[in-house]
Amino acid sequence: MSQRRSQWSWAAYDWANSAFATTVLAGFFPVFFKQYSAAGMAATDSTFWLGVFSSIASVVVMLAAPFLGALADRLSAHKRFLLLFTAIGVLATALLPLAGRGDWLLAACLFCLGSIGFFGGLTFYDSLIVQVAEPQEMDRVSALGYAAGYLGGGVLLAVNVAMTLKPELFGLADAGMAVKWSFASVAVWWALFSIPLFRWVQELPSAEAATADTAIGWRGLWQTIGHLRAHPAIGWFLLAYWLYIDGVHTIIRMAVDFGLSLGFESSSLITALLLVQFIGFPAAIVFGWLGQRWGTRRAILLALAVYIGVTVWGYSMQTVEQFYALAAVIALVQGGIQSLSRSFFGRLVPAERAGSFFGLYNMMGKFAAVLGPLVVGITATLTGNPRLSLLSLVVFFVVGGWLLLKVQEPVRGQAQPQ
Repeated sequence: MSQRRSQWSWAAYDWANSAFATTVLAGFFPVFFKQYSAAGMAATDSTFWLGVFSSIASVVVMLAAPFLGALADRLSAHKRFLLLFTAIGVLATALLPLAGRGDWLLAACLFCLGSIGFFGGLTFYDSLIVQVAEPQEMDRVSALGYAAGYLGGGVLLAVNVAMTLKPELFGLADAGMAVKWSFASVAVWWALFSIPLFRWVQELPSAEAATADTAIGWRGLWQTIGHLRAHPAIGWFLLAYWLYIDGVHTIIRMAVDFGLSLGFESSSLITALLLVQFIGFPAAIVFGWLGQRWGTRRAILLALAVYIGVTVWGYSMQTVEQFYALAAVIALVQGGIQSLSRSFFGRLVPAERAGSFFGLYNMMGKFAAVLGPLVVGITATLTGNPRLSLLSLVVFFVVGGWLLLKVQEPVRGQAQPQ
């Protein structure tokens, strides 16, 4: 019972922080920034600055993750670092309503800080999976987290959409005020539903804490990289993950802005995002089951094949109905590829170095996220054709899948060597 409670409490954090991913990151902020904070700015310029500040957040997390992950291993402080980044994200999100019309720099800076809190915390949240799940359970538990995230993020997004469509029912003056209150609701939601993890997930002292042989700073990063010699499968997986998650993260971050650039109504794009959330909830559970029954690597490769097809399809997309269909297909695999990547990596790494390796894992993911939004923004600016930016993502999925084929799937239930 205690183990199950720990697993559900761990998954509750996904329910909590996914509100930022849906309402702020993917949903309202791109529209809020383009139409309100950056009012009067050319559409290509606002796309560029949104990409720049998204990339700044990714750079900060990319540089900090492996160092803080190693320090968390030494101090057995994964929960404490997660609390710190949660506080940063919650506070920045709570302050977003202060950005007025034309205050694009303030809005972008707060968005950047909120993104640092969100993505920075993932290193420590992800690494805690080795504390709550045995290797043979990781596909199921990781999928539980993503499923909770899709449902929790979708529920609050649905409420926030209702607030913007019918602000008078909530005692609000207009849709703009409703969006600002939506940002405030994300801060409350994130803080409130994080409590179970901090209360009921127990962090056991690691072997690294006992021996204190984990270096930090640049030496710690090189030490972690040096351990890849003893674990070559981890290195190949990280290269594969770096490439294919670039495409996944870029689609998540820039989908709404892409739709706006094609002339779709913002309300239609939010509807598509809701579709992703509520299809993604059961789909993530199914992918967890598929990973256990069919093999985690095979399931990830299936998701990559779907992404390749979706990207090619998106290049020729013309109507909002096609955008809905594209969103539905993405929803079938988006949570699956993320949850199974996390559980696959969790089974590859030694548990006593989980913080260090998950720091490297998230550093690779954030490095990919630096390139993706910048490629989209720069290509859109230089060519005036956002479709070309989308099509370029095919390369990341193809090469990432090819590299993944070099990684032998770890035996379930078998602990990784120290």
